[in-house]
Order: sequence, then C-alpha cells, then structure tokens
Amino acid sequence: MKFGPVPVTQAEGAILAHSVTAGETRLKKGRRLSAEDLKVLAAAGAEDVVVARLEAGDVAEDEAARRLAAALLAPGLTASAAFAGRVNLYAEAAGVVTIDGDRLTRLNRLDEGLTVGTLPDLATVAEGQMIATIKIIPFAAPEKALAAAENLAAGEALIALHAFRPHGAGLVLTTLPGQKPSLAEKAERVVAERLARAGSRLEAVRVVDHDTKSITDAVTELSSLTCGPILVLGATATVDRRDVVPAGIAAAGGEIAHFGMPVDPGNLLAIGRLGDADVVIMPGCARSPKLNGFDWVLERLLAGLPVGPDEITAMGLGGLLKEIPSRPQPRAAAKQSARAPKIAAILLAAGRSRRMGKANKLLEDIYGIPMIARVADALQASKAEPIIAVTGHEAERIDEALQKHGFIRVHNPDYADGLSTSLVAGLGTLPSDCDGFLVCLGDMPTLGPQIIDRLIAAFSPEDGRRICVPTFNGKRGNPVLWDRSFAEPMAELKGDVGAKHLIGENEDVVAEVAMDDAAVLSDIDTPAALAQLRAKMGG
Repeated sequence: MKFGPVPVTQAEGAILAHSVTAGETRLKKGRRLSAEDLKVLAAAGAEDVVVARLEAGDVAEDEAARRLAAALLAPGLTASAAFAGRVNLYAEAAGVVTIDGDRLTRLNRLDEGLTVGTLPDLATVAEGQMIATIKIIPFAAPEKALAAAENLAAGEALIALHAFRPHGAGLVLTTLPGQKPSLAEKAERVVAERLARAGSRLEAVRVVDHDTKSITDAVTELSSLTCGPILVLGATATVDRRDVVPAGIAAAGGEIAHFGMPVDPGNLLAIGRLGDADVVIMPGCARSPKLNGFDWVLERLLAGLPVGPDEITAMGLGGLLKEIPSRPQPRAAAKQSARAPKIAAILLAAGRSRRMGKANKLLEDIYGIPMIARVADALQASKAEPIIAVTGHEAERIDEALQKHGFIRVHNPDYADGLSTSLVAGLGTLPSDCDGFLVCLGDMPTLGPQIIDRLIAAFSPEDGRRICVPTFNGKRGNPVLWDRSFAEPMAELKGDVGAKHLIGENEDVVAEVAMDDAAVLSDIDTPAALAQLRAKMGG
C-alpha cells in the first residue's frame, strides 16, 4: 500500500487518510475521493492531500476484516458487518467463552496490521455481549498475512462459545442444633438465583442434619431423582477430604476428585462424582451472592465444560477475587459490557404517492412482489429489530402486503398532513431499550439487507458516529440510522418534511458509510421510474 501526500490533481480514486475541510464541505477520513471531491478541494485552494492507494497483493480493510471474521466464526457466534476495517463477534446466547490463547498470539504476530482482541479465556458472557473485535489497522492488509491468519484459524475453533444448558440441580443443606432456619432459606434462595441466571433451576432441596448418614441418604435420593449437578452446602466449612460432607458422599458410592482451589474467596471447595452427576461441595462464601470460586465451577459445569483437578488448579491465575468489589448479573452483563447495538427500523408506508398518479406505488407489482414487500423482505433479513411499519393511505391493502412479515403495525390517521406525521407515529412506538433507529422509505425496492447491516456496523455513539448516512459515489442517500437521542427533536417535526435538516445541524456526529450499491439513491416516485426498474429487473 502506498501512503503519503500527493497532488490533488492525482488523487482520484485514492482513500483519504485524514478528514479535511474544503470550504463548507467536510470530507471524512476513509472516503474514496471522486473527481467531484477533487474539484471541491481545488476550489478551496488545496494543493496536496494525504491518501492511501492499494497495490497488488493488498486486501481492502473491510474485505480483510470480513474474511478474518469468517475464519474465526464458530457456532454460537455472530458477526457484525464490516466498517472502517472492523468486525465484532457477539455471543448468540449466554455461556462461557474459551479462547486458544497460543493461536491468538501467533495470529496477532503475523502482521502488525492484523489484530484480534478478545475477552479473557473462560469469561462468562451474556446473550448479545461482544466476545471479540477484529480490526485491520491500516487501510489494507497483505494477502499473504491474511491467508496465513485464515489458515491459523482453521480447524478447532480459536474462539468458542459454550452456551449454558438447562439443568435440574439438587441441593443439600445441612444444619446444626440451634441454627436459625432463615440461614438455610437464604442459602437456597442464593443458589436458586445463581442457577436461574444460567438458565437452570433447583429440581429438589433437602435440609438435613450435619452428619455423615443424613448426607449420604440425601445425596443418594437426589441421585435417584437424576438431579445434576448435586450441590452440598454444609453448616460448617469442609476442611479436609475426610470431613463430614466428603465422607457422606463417599458412603453413598461417590468419589472426591479434588479438594481445595487456588481461588479466594472459595478455597474450601471440593468436586467429585456420584453416579452420572457432578457433585460440588460448596465453600461457605457461596452463601453470599458475591463472586467467589463456586461461581466459576458452577458456570463451567452448566456450560458443559470439564471441571477436574487440572481445571481447578489452573484457576489460580486471576483467582484473587477479593479485589473485585462487585459483579454484574449475567443478564445485565450485556448492558454493562460491549454488546451489539439494538437498532429498530421504522418503515414508512403511509404516503399517497401523488407523483405516481392514481396508483399506490407501494403496492405496484415488481417481478411478482409488491414494492413495499420487497423493502420489508430486506429489513426482515437484516439485523434491525424490531421493525415498525407505519400505515396510512390504503392501510388495509398495505397490511395485506405485509401480512407474512409480522411487523409492529402503527396506523397514522393524519398521513395526509405529510411525512412528519408518519415519523412521529413510528417514534411513538419505539421500544425503550433501542439504542437507535433506521428511518426506511417504503419506495426503495432494490434495498438489500447488507446495506442496513453495514449502517448498523458503523453506528457507534461513543466514537461520535450517532447519525449514519449511506453514500454511493460520494452522494448521500437512504435509509439513515439515528441515535435514539434524536427521537425527541424528530418528534417535533411538522408538515411534509423529513429530518434532513437535523443531519446538517449535526455534521460533527455524522458518519458517511460508503456503499457499493446505488440502491441507497434509488426511490421510485414516478411511472417512468417504475417502468425503468421493471425493465431492469425483468418484471
């Protein structure tokens, strides 16, 4: 890749390395400079511009990121679209992620421009939480290094998600004379909450005296009920393999595989087997909901990962948990950690299409499919969710065309008062947990889901990308993705106007997302445009 300053007259087709201001126009980093851009730069008095040019053997940043993500993708993971050389991998379910650290390090040493960052090995993740990010540092990656990275990622998953599996656990709580019943009740509640967070439940609970025979009888009964894992929390801590609780398990025909663990709190934990069930002798700290070694063991068992002496003794690295003041609930972890943004889509399907004449353009047949249904198909195949369809003119016919899609429907009785009323109607139904929303026109039948997903991949409020606008050959188009914070000013719009002025007023947070598809500029407003489209598509 060539990089450096070149005369403006020689920069056509090159990638702009740094954002520049030319008069009243702001050209942003990463833009592929067009002949029109060069005229703007020259008119503003610019003589040189810093650019990057790809050479033979270079793979453009987005394509390189896509390829590396595809090589790393494993069951249970999903990938974002590529934007600015980045693809993120997310968990499709809650569970435990394993990372082959040796292969990951070797991959990151192949070339300084190829980078993969992940969560720690054996991290617990929530559904939707980011597990890894792939970033191509420059504007391109060498094909040779990229191919080597793909080969290194082949075979056994370098990044793997082990989703939690539902279990029906058994719990034995022992008591001593004079002990308050509330202690056992609290312990049961805390254990049940831990299991529930991982999609499991308490199948059976036995509260017994703290003696060997009572424990033997209880674990034998739970084993016959096929409970698993079997969890035992003694009234006093287990301090030796021959103590009361391990002795009770052994008398039932079980075995203790390992006693003690290099995790604090949680040192006095033991693991074993009884029949087909894993058995965990819980440390006293497990009575508290705070993070302790029992959490690590339980989560890995519920994710189907082995937990034996080798795994227990390896937990010492990072096992000083006393220095971790608090821990988010797994269900809330995705909110507190990086996660895929939740983007809703508002499909505007209320207009009267006056420029089309008597026909409702949204219902016009295009190769056997109504125009509005083609747009709906693209939205449904994308990562946008939920999708809100706003109807107005000929609402019943529009509803029929969208019948199979199952979108949220909102009727706008004031559709004749203009576009803004439909926007306001859609925004009124926007779920409270959405990070942003797409405004999608119903007359863009060539729109594809890859365009929508690329806009979602570009969305990053923390990086200043709060409005994402698609472009083709430097021209801005639709749909536009908005940060949720813009819902309030947009809801104040009046008349037959959209929100274009909000883009102009907030250029500092606008991200232009280059597309290789002219569909972002194509809306069908007239009979001539419809005829041209039909001829092109063969419909």
